[in-house]
Amino acid sequence: MPRPFHLALLLSLALPLSAQQSYPTDWSPTLASRPDIKAALAIIEHTYPKHVDEWIRLTQMPSPSHHENVRAAYIRQQLEAAGLTVTTDSIGNVAGRRKGTFTGPTIVIASHMDIVQPMGVDLTVKHSGDTLRAPGVFDNTASIANVLAVVRAMAEARVKSNANFVFLFTAQEEIGLRGMDWWLDHNPRPDMLIASDGGLGPIAYGALGIYWTKYTFSSEGSHTVTSRGKPTPVKALADAIDHIYQLKTEPLPEGAVLNVGQVHGGTIYNGIPQDLYFTMDLRGQNPVLIDSLDRAIDKIAAAAAKRENVQYRKETVLRNTAGGTEAMLAGARRNPIVQTAIDIHHYLGIDIGAPGKEAVAAGTTDANMGVVRGIPSIAIGRAIGGNQHTLAEWADGKSALPATKMVLLLVMSLGENKLQPAGIVP
Repeated sequence: MPRPFHLALLLSLALPLSAQQSYPTDWSPTLASRPDIKAALAIIEHTYPKHVDEWIRLTQMPSPSHHENVRAAYIRQQLEAAGLTVTTDSIGNVAGRRKGTFTGPTIVIASHMDIVQPMGVDLTVKHSGDTLRAPGVFDNTASIANVLAVVRAMAEARVKSNANFVFLFTAQEEIGLRGMDWWLDHNPRPDMLIASDGGLGPIAYGALGIYWTKYTFSSEGSHTVTSRGKPTPVKALADAIDHIYQLKTEPLPEGAVLNVGQVHGGTIYNGIPQDLYFTMDLRGQNPVLIDSLDRAIDKIAAAAAKRENVQYRKETVLRNTAGGTEAMLAGARRNPIVQTAIDIHHYLGIDIGAPGKEAVAAGTTDANMGVVRGIPSIAIGRAIGGNQHTLAEWADGKSALPATKMVLLLVMSLGENKLQPAGIVP
């Protein structure tokens, strides 16, 4: 065997399988040179200072789940000003429709409006150089500002497209992707779904299953003075949580993660509480694995209650189906929506990971609801940031510019496919 071929063979064997494969793509750099697209990109560039100003204004609008109305009203106003046909549904989702030529696909571009912080939290944005600091500034306000900038640029540049675009701003994403779930159940099936949600990194084409469960332990209670030897839900709860955290699982993406997010109960210092509960957040992409872990947690909680001789009940709060492992989603990875996004990131110089690690069969965004329905779906990044879901959340003020250009190029690349429309007509 000639040495060069032998060396090439060794190198190919050393690469991950995904790095050796070639995937179909709809990206062509010539799109960026098309006059209307070139003009839209220039508008995004030139108006970026106003983009950041709007990002800050949006961040400072209170928007916890179930209370997205202030942001929703503002977003609706902006979409209507850009010439879109806008609707607000009963759950609070705002959808702006942009008509195409009806020879291309229907593409949904989704950004969620809600944040995890409750009403009354200080949302004032603080600057530190190019860094913006405030709860919700990264998750997911950056995405809202990016998508609004794309909508305006397309309108001002009079961008023509084959596709029908639905710019969807969802409610209640942070409490179980409920807005997107509702929208997909009450509208014609789109051809593709893109969720703008997450940091700039690998393209997510899968869906972590999300199981939320509440476990409550109860007893008759007692005054502290007469409490010696009596059953207490405190010991049962502590015992259950201790054993749950001893469960051995492989890490994500192929394994699972579990977290006790809340522990509540008792109203006084000087007595055994009559009711006490904890909540479980269980996530994983393998449906068989998380079902197994869910049953194991149930058994642990029931056994702890029995040992302490207290009553026990389980409440299923949320069950979002897992999309599957990488092997299970091999077909989804081959859909052009994934590689098109990767290629556009490369074109714009956005780092999304090493070869073979630029796409992951996981995700905890609105795209999950498309994945489990068999709709080609991905999640893309909105900016660089961190500490999301905390009061110390931050975002890099410059990083949203290439992310916004990426949204434009991605939807237009996918939108030029000659497909029959899915039936979502403005």
